[in-house]
Amino acid sequence: MKGFFKTFLAVFVALVVFALVFLFVGIVLIGRASSEEKPVVGKNAVLYLDLSVDYADQSKDNTVNSIVSDEPSVLPGLSDVVQMIDYAKGDSSIKGIFIRAVHNSNSFAASEELRRALKEFKSSRKFIIAYGDAISQGAYGVASIADKIYCNPKGGVEWRGYANSLAFFKGALDKLELQPEVFYAGKFKSATEPFRYTQMSDANRLQTTVWVNDLYSRLLLNVAESRGIDTATLHKLAADNAVQSANDALAHHLVDGLKYDDEVKAELFERMGAKEVEKVNFVSIGKYYKAVDFSNTDGEKIAVIYASGDIVSGKGSDEQIGSDKFKNLIRKARLDKNVKAIVLRVNSPGGDALASEVIWREVSLARKVKPTVVSMGDLAASGGYYISCNGDSIFADASTITGSIGVFSLTFNVSSFFKNKLGTTFDGVKTTPSADMQFGMRPLTEQERSLLQSDVDTVYQTFISRVAEGRKKPVAYIDSIAQGRVWTGQRAVSIGLVDKIGNLQDAIACAARMAKVKEYYIKEYPERKSFWEQLTSGSAEKTIKTKMISEEIGEDGYKLMQHIKAIKSWDNIPQARLPFDYTSN
Repeated sequence: MKGFFKTFLAVFVALVVFALVFLFVGIVLIGRASSEEKPVVGKNAVLYLDLSVDYADQSKDNTVNSIVSDEPSVLPGLSDVVQMIDYAKGDSSIKGIFIRAVHNSNSFAASEELRRALKEFKSSRKFIIAYGDAISQGAYGVASIADKIYCNPKGGVEWRGYANSLAFFKGALDKLELQPEVFYAGKFKSATEPFRYTQMSDANRLQTTVWVNDLYSRLLLNVAESRGIDTATLHKLAADNAVQSANDALAHHLVDGLKYDDEVKAELFERMGAKEVEKVNFVSIGKYYKAVDFSNTDGEKIAVIYASGDIVSGKGSDEQIGSDKFKNLIRKARLDKNVKAIVLRVNSPGGDALASEVIWREVSLARKVKPTVVSMGDLAASGGYYISCNGDSIFADASTITGSIGVFSLTFNVSSFFKNKLGTTFDGVKTTPSADMQFGMRPLTEQERSLLQSDVDTVYQTFISRVAEGRKKPVAYIDSIAQGRVWTGQRAVSIGLVDKIGNLQDAIACAARMAKVKEYYIKEYPERKSFWEQLTSGSAEKTIKTKMISEEIGEDGYKLMQHIKAIKSWDNIPQARLPFDYTSN
């Protein structure tokens, strides 16, 4: 009885504490909601674009972080930012755009979309000024579109070219006596190379050289166009390490001047005709998102479904493309008679091959009923391409990473590690010879290896047949450009994997034309979770944990931890996923 009361008291106290925390958060939120008014842009406003902010495809409720920081309660998505820049062209309150160009958290394709929007903004004849104390190469690629770009006199511009580096684990696995069992289809499918080799294969080196140089060429062409410097000169500057200081950047015309922050702000006032230097009326993207209404609610409905993250079986998390969840979302849009067209926005390195097949099936069914257009973001590779290939039309950015049409599976034999390193052995009984093959406690037999390789080959043949059907090409041709090879969006157009270079807005416009509707509004899926939905579903708790862990071990450490977790999920499951981790530039 005494133990019972102790347990009861502990549970009761825990419930009281939880209720108090819940009540406190509720009071804070209610207070915020009651006091939060629609912000006013004001006169002589300058739209403030911070490239260090990672603009995800879809807007997100950010209430959890906003409670303990100055972050906005809603984070606009990339498409929202592009539309806001377009809206600002005709907004008399906005006199120009200021780009904070220090670090760029957006990957290549997203950066292309931002740059394109800024380029179109210049047609309004309003100014764009970019400034950074020390400007990273990724930030410079976007900021170079500005009318004027400045850096701190003691800062500089990073200008070194692009590189891609891979870690190979075979040596470590050999020392630990961990034996990888690898099965793959496609000579370029290099996702398992780090476990098989100590360096890149010739095929992988070839494909990586091509796509890295494609992205580098885009950088050179963009900068050459906006700065009036030929690409050969720009390349030589990088190859010779000629830009080592702010003075070097100025001497080679990469920047227009060396200024401190106060001097740049003084120029902003001068451009706006202000009589005296006061506080600049900077309007952040988050504030502008709340202040203006650039959305349309008239006309027919077009569904935009955002598929971002790894492709997994089942429901998946908020950061994943769960086959059950997205199958149901696409089906819902297909069966909704009010939805006249569907746009699937894909931003994924791929994942579970079977889960990709499940989603492909729903895309195929949707296409038979109404126009179904695909828009590719930074990534639509391997499984990401699998779920895209049957769209009526496929749009990608020139710098999108796509293709990687191949399959692999991976498991480990850990018996030697446990026996020789830990002194642990295993024994047991089984009803059939292969009943324990998935345990990894013994080497696979030749028959078992043959069965697993056959499984991978079968999935690969299904994959290329799906692509051939969707792209209306012979299977043999698709096989010749597949083999796990990675392509940029620009090259994917030339070989028929993509139809057009364009962003999400271009894809939506295409879907509207195909549906023969002139007036339309957008309904986004998955629907954005409110704070209360995040709290009750556990998303809020996960967000807080992620933030805490990232702060403790750093962003790179957190990515490594997530990568290790992902590898564990590959065990004996055919994977259609990108052969490398794609990080921002």
